[in-house]
Amino acid sequence: MLKEPTAAVTPTFPFKTTLSLEPLIDYWRAGEESQNVGVAMLARAVSEQVASADWSRGNITDLKLLECNCDLVEALMLAVFPPASFDTDIAGAIAPFQRHSFYHTPRFAEVLLNPSKSIKQPLNIDMRTLEVYTTRMAYQLILEKVYGVHLPLQGTIIFTVPDYSIGLYRHYGVEFNSTFVQIRVHGDKPELTPQQLDQLARNPHRADLWQQMLPPEHFELVGFNILHLVDVTEQEILSELKYDLLERDVLQASDRLEQIQEKLRVLFGRPFLQLGIAAYDEKKRAFVDFGRKINHSFLTKQLHSPDAGSGFRQIYSRLWADRQPLVLEDVEQADIPEDLRQQILSLGIRSAILALLPYGDDIVGLLELGSPNVSDLNEFSLENVNQFVPLFAVAVKRNAEDIQTRVQAIIKEKFTAIHPTMEWRFTDAAQNLLQKLEDGNKGAEMEDIVFHDVYPLHGSSDIRGSSTARNEAIQGDLIEHLTLAGKVLKKASEFQQLPILDELKFYVNKNLRRLRQGILTGDEVSIFESLRTEVEPLFEYLSQNNAELRPIITQYWSNIDPELGILYKRRKAFEETTTLLNDAVSSYLDEEDAKAQAMFPHYFQRFKTDGVEHNIYVGASLVENKPFDLVFLKNLRLWQLLVMVEITRRTAALKPTLPVPLETTQLILIHSQPLSIRFRQDERQFDVDGAYNIRYEIIKKRIDKATIQGTGERLTQPGKIALVYSQQREADEYVEYIDYLQDRGMLEPEVEHLELEELQGVKGLLALRVQVKL
Repeated sequence: MLKEPTAAVTPTFPFKTTLSLEPLIDYWRAGEESQNVGVAMLARAVSEQVASADWSRGNITDLKLLECNCDLVEALMLAVFPPASFDTDIAGAIAPFQRHSFYHTPRFAEVLLNPSKSIKQPLNIDMRTLEVYTTRMAYQLILEKVYGVHLPLQGTIIFTVPDYSIGLYRHYGVEFNSTFVQIRVHGDKPELTPQQLDQLARNPHRADLWQQMLPPEHFELVGFNILHLVDVTEQEILSELKYDLLERDVLQASDRLEQIQEKLRVLFGRPFLQLGIAAYDEKKRAFVDFGRKINHSFLTKQLHSPDAGSGFRQIYSRLWADRQPLVLEDVEQADIPEDLRQQILSLGIRSAILALLPYGDDIVGLLELGSPNVSDLNEFSLENVNQFVPLFAVAVKRNAEDIQTRVQAIIKEKFTAIHPTMEWRFTDAAQNLLQKLEDGNKGAEMEDIVFHDVYPLHGSSDIRGSSTARNEAIQGDLIEHLTLAGKVLKKASEFQQLPILDELKFYVNKNLRRLRQGILTGDEVSIFESLRTEVEPLFEYLSQNNAELRPIITQYWSNIDPELGILYKRRKAFEETTTLLNDAVSSYLDEEDAKAQAMFPHYFQRFKTDGVEHNIYVGASLVENKPFDLVFLKNLRLWQLLVMVEITRRTAALKPTLPVPLETTQLILIHSQPLSIRFRQDERQFDVDGAYNIRYEIIKKRIDKATIQGTGERLTQPGKIALVYSQQREADEYVEYIDYLQDRGMLEPEVEHLELEELQGVKGLLALRVQVKL
């Protein structure tokens, strides 16, 4: 469905603009002296009309004057709008870079104007972008007409607008002609040195620089622009199709196929055009439907039906023999087998084009275009078809190769990260899938892999205050970086007076003041980008042209990381700290889990973030031909608690050697009820299965921020292990483990029994907390 273009809103254009016919009147006056007798006679006739119309000279503020004196306006506009092409051209006149057309061709009004004669907002360009584009054109016009400097023209801008006559979009290339725009300078003309002119020419996108050197209040744009539109729909669509069809998997995604179909509808101007694509499988000697998600391949799908007649085979034979597209302008009258005719008509197709997709000497597929209207597709349509057939052939070839690769490497591709404990189950599933594929079931999918009645264990070692420490590191590095840059700029100002130096010093000082109050999201990227693109290139210039500044610039660069291009001291220290802590925890977990696997096989996974989390699942369904007893579960729970005690000790011992003295906190989630886990093929990882079991995942993701009821204190604290539970019997089991470890001198005697504040969607949680003997 076409979107309605929004009504034009006057953009914030920085220049004063005045509608005037004076530049056009001047043109006709000059024409009176033309050597061409006809031009001279016409110019004199127009000038006589102007002489008796005082309103036509000077500024025009009331557009009704143009409407009331349309005869004179039309006479004047003969210089711009040739009568011979008036009904076919798409052109209109507007006040300089404004949005209201006071004179235009019928096609211009049909394509681009609202009923109020204001220009529609193009569907592909937002107001801000259009404002920037027209402002840049106005500045180039000033540079050309006031300073005699000609810059390369901007690229053609494309307007996408709806064509309500067919319910589709069209693309138009738009030319802004400023022949009849004059520049009035108010006050003293800003003087520009050759260096400044060169700087403007090299920075066409620096609006701040242009406004600084050419203040808009000094200039007024007088006259009118001529907008000329050219329909470039065909070129744009073919270009878009080229990029679309070069992307991988474009023919496997239904939404992408719909987008391609929509573009073909625009290209042919047929709003109900249907697209079908089939790949040719060389091994099976048959076409395989590519378009099953939308507008089924309306021929190839019939080959799989039991009553498919010989008509399809005959058509394929004809296509193979002729190697030319088959055009069915009227299916009812076409020279095709009757069974094929009836089948196509039953699908609502009344005209069609079928084209083989050649790739070298091979045929890789079939392209089908169909329409419900007779003659929508005909011999004249072949010119477009021949332009995009090679693009579809490349896309089909590459997609077919990708599919074949996936089939051949299915086990490696899907199961490389599978834990050895459950590899047997995935091997069975992969063998079943391969068997289905070999039997011709191309739609076969991997069977669900679910392990029932497994017991979960979850633990995390979090780095306390990592987010705050990271922000402080970024903030400190940015402040030092800006301070060093400010010193260079201040020193440079003593030797060379450049307005840009003052502007950059202001930028540096402004950001320093703000950073000292705190850092915001995006500060790191924006400040670094500004330093890299605006400040540091100036340092290169200053260093080359001023020997006195070289020492301080050298000092600046000595503090910058040569690989990253930023000051990277505190961040480096922070990242080294988190890496040391995470590596220490991860390596110890891996070593201990290898020992625990020997006790009883189980599924183990860990994740590194700002800390290390680990999940364990154990149960009879995970292992093949090995009996399971709850004693193995208890053994793993005690093992996990022992591991967390040792992690607490090891990370505490690391603290004095760390670049940033950070600490870790340890957390265990106790869950006594068995649950089911399912392998999520899209994410290639396990997740709990079933609505009831989801509560476990919710708790697991939220307890790291848990606080103690009534105090607001964080549950997790450095040097302590927190154990979260829901039922008292869960706590009773772990109290026994804690008592055992206290007896071994690993934990302090006191055990805290705590109630937790309600978490989002979770309430009633309790916790044990014990101090580790370090």
